[in-house]
This record gives sequence, C-alpha cells and structure tokens, in this order.
Amino acid sequence: MTDFKWAYEDLEEGRTIEFEPKIVTAEEIIEFASEFDAQPMHLDEEAGKNSILGGLAASGWHTCAMFMRMMCDAFLLDSTSQGAPGVEYARWKKPVLAGDTLSGRSTITARRRSRSRPDLGFVTCRHELTNQHGEIVLELENTGMFLLRDPGAAA
Repeated sequence: MTDFKWAYEDLEEGRTIEFEPKIVTAEEIIEFASEFDAQPMHLDEEAGKNSILGGLAASGWHTCAMFMRMMCDAFLLDSTSQGAPGVEYARWKKPVLAGDTLSGRSTITARRRSRSRPDLGFVTCRHELTNQHGEIVLELENTGMFLLRDPGAAA
C-alpha cells in the first residue's frame, strides 16, 4: 500500500483537504445539460436570466460531477479509496453560473475501522464547494471506504 499518499490512517477526524479552483464555462454547462439535464436554464443564457437562477446555470447534477472531479484531483485518485456506500445528503445552496470560480474542501468528521474487514475503514466527510464570493454553492456528506496502509496496526 505504500504507493498511495492517502490511506485510512491519514484521514484523521478534523483534517481538511482543500481543492484546486475550477472556472465553470458556459460551454461545459450546455454540454452537460444537453446530455443529462436539458432544462432551458441550463441550455440558454436568456432562459437562465428569466429563471430564478439569474443566468446560465449549471445543473445541480453537473455541480455534483464537478465536485467529484475536484475531490478526485485533490486526494481520491491518490488514495486507497474503495468507493462509497452512498451519500447522506447533497444540498444545492446557490446557483453555479457560467464564469463562476469554484473552490472546495473535504473535512473528515468521523471514522471507524470495519468490524468484518480488518483491512478497511469508513471515513465520513462533509464537503463544500464555494463560489468566488465565498458563498457555499454545494454541501454534501458521505462515508467512503479506504484500505488501511497497515491493517495489523493497533486500532
């Protein structure tokens, strides 16, 4: 397991992992919406302006997908992640508009070792994405499964 930077042992409660910023483009909003969420406010600037969102806005599902990419780049791809059993909640707090710059973080809120698999641990995180104004646009909580670097170590 020494090839990975992030294993269960590294993900202590209280640790926060920051994400690199991402600029959201109109082109990617339209491309995602065209395939997955073809509502007018996600496809057309005027329709977006005429909606309660105030402009061409990313689908909430697109926002979740961007979050996932940002989290992968920040630590997940360099970890012992074994996936997740689900998401506790996801809340879209503010619209993500074309031209916004997103930043984010994952904060570990709890963790425990598996009782049935000594090589596996469960790590609960609260995640946030913010826009360039510091406003939270997305918050999520989920538990991920991570292999231990040293399963024989004391709990």
